[in-house]
Amino acid sequence: MEETMKDYEKELEASFRTIQEGDVIKGTVIGVNEEEVTLDLKYYTQGIIKASDMSSDPAFSVLTDVHEGDVIEASVVKMDDGQGNILLSRKEANAVLAWDVLTGYLEEKKAVTVKVNDVVNAGVVAYLEGTRGFIPASHLALSYVENLEEYKGKTLEVRVITVDREKEKLVMSAREILREKEKEAHDHKVAMIVPGTVMEGTVESLQPYGAFVDLNDGLSGLVHISQISQRRIKKPSEVLKVGDKVKVKVLNTNNGKISLSMKALEEMQVDEVEKIDVKQYGSSESLGTSLGDLFAKLNIK
Repeated sequence: MEETMKDYEKELEASFRTIQEGDVIKGTVIGVNEEEVTLDLKYYTQGIIKASDMSSDPAFSVLTDVHEGDVIEASVVKMDDGQGNILLSRKEANAVLAWDVLTGYLEEKKAVTVKVNDVVNAGVVAYLEGTRGFIPASHLALSYVENLEEYKGKTLEVRVITVDREKEKLVMSAREILREKEKEAHDHKVAMIVPGTVMEGTVESLQPYGAFVDLNDGLSGLVHISQISQRRIKKPSEVLKVGDKVKVKVLNTNNGKISLSMKALEEMQVDEVEKIDVKQYGSSESLGTSLGDLFAKLNIK
């Protein structure tokens, strides 16, 4: 009896609800076939969306992309489709609602996945939220893309970088995401280097403030001018040239940057020599020999 009363309350509520052409309403998918999608609108009649009015995306498939239980927003086209159902269009609703969603993606800097549908002049086309978007060739990868056709049909992780509702302009970038991933990988590799480690590298450039050393594996570090030599120098080129093979000691790896020192290795070598000298003249045997020589020279008998 309780269930019957709840059903009656829903029907009563629906009878007071007003739906008009042009309204954007929500419904739950209760049926899907190749020709149309049927929605439960919590109303006295059902909603119908023709397959052709579901999406502008050429890759969209009603049978693959729509499932029973999905909640869909659509625009009311006709209050009666000739069979007592409300005729709806998801395309029309997307034309209104999608721009709000896309603006949200832009503001949140959200990473989304799209599939490249076509190649056009200077870039490719992909659909997001049923809206045609453009990915410039310069934003497809970290390096120059020579053959755009290779990207057709590819799935890319992108970020929305331009949303212009009035001009219906949507621009996306895969490069933004790739840069972040590259930086994460780089910073991880840097973080794995233990300060104090001695490494070998090649001088790749000289600057007034120091020398950059290529450490391989995509890593490079800076030897500040004060860390190049024990003697004071006015410019790195007094001691180094591009292409030189050098040994360096890692001072620190703060903020994803590697600080190096050549001077520290020179100091280490000096310390080692000093230790050797101390050991050489610090043994009892050496000491005895030295005293014997001294007494001999004094001619003490």
